[in-house]
Amino acid sequence: MRMCAFRPVLATVLLAVGCVSTTTLRPLASTPTTPAGTPLAQEHGVRLVANGAAWKGHPSHLGRIVTPVEVRLENQSGRPLRVDPADFTLVGSSRFDYAALTLPQLSQENLGVGGSGQAGDGVAAPIIVGRPPLWPGFGWGPWFDPFYDPFYGPYAYGYPPEPLPTEDMVKAALPQGTLQPGGAVTGFLYFQNVSEREGQVTLRARLVDARTGEQFGTLDIPFQVRG
Repeated sequence: MRMCAFRPVLATVLLAVGCVSTTTLRPLASTPTTPAGTPLAQEHGVRLVANGAAWKGHPSHLGRIVTPVEVRLENQSGRPLRVDPADFTLVGSSRFDYAALTLPQLSQENLGVGGSGQAGDGVAAPIIVGRPPLWPGFGWGPWFDPFYDPFYGPYAYGYPPEPLPTEDMVKAALPQGTLQPGGAVTGFLYFQNVSEREGQVTLRARLVDARTGEQFGTLDIPFQVRG
């Protein structure tokens, strides 16, 4: 009886993972936008453009794990502008501030996505059920399930989770450094997930002089949470 109960439990878990929607941030009707419809804010010669629905990389369902936001900074302030994830937050309607996670922080969180490759992008990696055959290149690694279920087999193979950040996330991340006057930079910020907690958030950017450390302004862009 114990063995038979295992199959519907695993099926329920995989179904639940597949049905979770991906969270995106959409601009409010009152938010100023570019001609292309992307939300923006500007002050003291600095322009911030932010897109909360721009992620197209791997994993495609990243919005289930964190909240990715693509930002573009254009600096016409006459000062060197510091570019640092620590200067960005998502301020929730609950009055809680969600931090932007750096790439090392994402790695330390031990987050992962379903294994890539034959398992497919966004597919939860199933564990091995039953007694695996001794095919070349296969072994009895940590993904072997000792609870054999004759109704589920004889064999099922999965791929171990791929840790975050993925290669796409690293390549697309907002560079950290100094944006000189006249320059522009674009990249993604990865915030703590807000999907289960907030209906509306505001992207807030602190404008900090890279030379003196002085904060000389703040830019806000409000979003509606969709997911």
